[in-house]
Amino acid sequence: MTVTYENSDVSESTDSPDNASINNDLNVDKISSDEKKEVTEDKSKFKKFTDLFNVFSWKYHDLESLTSPLDKLKYLFLCPPHGYLASIITWSLVVVTIWAASYVILGQIALPGREHLDIGIEGGTIFSLIMLLVLAHLGGMLVALVKLPPLLGMLIVGILVNFIPRVNVIGDGLDPKWSSALRSTALTVILLRAGLGLDPIALRKLSAMVFRLAFSPCLAETVIVAVASHLLLGFPWQWGFMLGFILAAVSPAVVVPCLLSLQEQGYGVAKGIPTLVIAAASMDDVLAISAFTILLGITFTTEDSSNVVSLVFKGPKEAVIGILWGIGWGLLLIFFPPAVPNPAESKRPTPSAGLRTLLIVGGGLLAVFGSNKADVPGAGALAVLTMGFVAGLGWRGQGYKDDNPVCKNLANLWVVFQPLLFGLIGTEIKVSELDGNTVGYGIGVLICGLSVRVVVSYLAVLGGNLTHRERLFISMAWLPKATVQAAVGPLALDLANHALREATDAGAEESEMELLREQQILGKQVLAIAVLVILITAPIGAIAVMTAGPKLLEKLEPDNEKSDDIKLKEKHLEEGFTDLDKEK
Repeated sequence: MTVTYENSDVSESTDSPDNASINNDLNVDKISSDEKKEVTEDKSKFKKFTDLFNVFSWKYHDLESLTSPLDKLKYLFLCPPHGYLASIITWSLVVVTIWAASYVILGQIALPGREHLDIGIEGGTIFSLIMLLVLAHLGGMLVALVKLPPLLGMLIVGILVNFIPRVNVIGDGLDPKWSSALRSTALTVILLRAGLGLDPIALRKLSAMVFRLAFSPCLAETVIVAVASHLLLGFPWQWGFMLGFILAAVSPAVVVPCLLSLQEQGYGVAKGIPTLVIAAASMDDVLAISAFTILLGITFTTEDSSNVVSLVFKGPKEAVIGILWGIGWGLLLIFFPPAVPNPAESKRPTPSAGLRTLLIVGGGLLAVFGSNKADVPGAGALAVLTMGFVAGLGWRGQGYKDDNPVCKNLANLWVVFQPLLFGLIGTEIKVSELDGNTVGYGIGVLICGLSVRVVVSYLAVLGGNLTHRERLFISMAWLPKATVQAAVGPLALDLANHALREATDAGAEESEMELLREQQILGKQVLAIAVLVILITAPIGAIAVMTAGPKLLEKLEPDNEKSDDIKLKEKHLEEGFTDLDKEK
């Protein structure tokens, strides 16, 4: 009777809300079980597919069970490379990397032969570099005492050594080629650190936002700068857009160190904000440099229209080359030197951190200097960032943590290269070259461009899970300009001067000479405004990022650190159990 009563009770209450909820839960469980079944079937299909390749992997063969010499020889060539074969390939790769990097940096001196070479260098370069390194480091330490970014002090030192009497021997003694090479090397180190620090999960979630942040502010600022320079300075439209792309490029040398510092403290990590900004900054530079190069080529080209078409496609080509080079070298770094699965548990010796550091830095230098030598300058920075990201992704899969020895080695290198980078950028700022009229209207152009940039940057990151405070921080992080402006700012003036010299030697007509003189004046104005934007945005942007970051971003506490509230609760809980034990 009890059973009958229970059954009838259940049958009578099938329409009750509680029972409906139970039925819904059962349906959800059924759906989820069906989904699990589909996932299991997909995994089994994938396993069957991967099993086809397991025959070529040494991980699925037991060396001790092999008795035949032929089988042992076959084991040596199984994938991924391991043992003596992997060591031979690794050391061969090290030798080739060192030689190739030497060639793209030093040129013909790295080639075989006995031909006499005349190598020129400015006297006093070594002394100037040592003094600049020491002074910039001291300037950074002094600025850090007042809670400002050290790079600001380094930048100021670089500016001061140019025009202070008796001290300007430091700035005058720097060889321009050495200065450029050291800036590129320092940029390689910081971009590698940025690539290794990219969060793949956050990058996948924020991929659409990365593209919006990379392209929208850059293009919007370029258009506004072109219009403002045309109205205020009388620039031709072509030169206005050229100036716009110069000013629109954000500086990885300023943004990346600030964001890495915030990331190490846990700010913005939960939502992947450092990853978002660092990835977008590299793409932003590729777009700006590529578009500027196209306009520069069109402005000074004297050849047919077919070359103009090739210039238009140069930007996308450089982006593809950079990504492919980065992926290829990153994959090499995953396999060489050979890794140890789960290094924390394995008894086998882990790969040499020195070799990994040497190969990743060598590959980065090869990308940056080689891209300039191959006439695809926009590919270098993107290649370095990509190879760091791919290598880091593979190393995490092998069981290595984010704070692996390679990252620590790069951080130690940055201690030397940070003062060099910002000190050398400061030496590129020639205060004496700033014309009063250009400065006044140039500031107006900058205000117009930066105002639009801040607004568009804020709008570009709408649609995600970011708060108003986080979007405001990203807008601030999108302000600093330095590296690209120092590198490409003088290019238009250099080409104008070169064209004027050639025309003078060739005895060109007066109308052509007048046009070239106008281009020379425009080149000087472009350089002056590029210097101006560095002076204004680099320190203001760095200060804004470092001071606003802790206030606007959420802090993610490491797993091994607990908040004071949690510690207090645990203490009370422990005391409560102790009291209960005493009562017992």
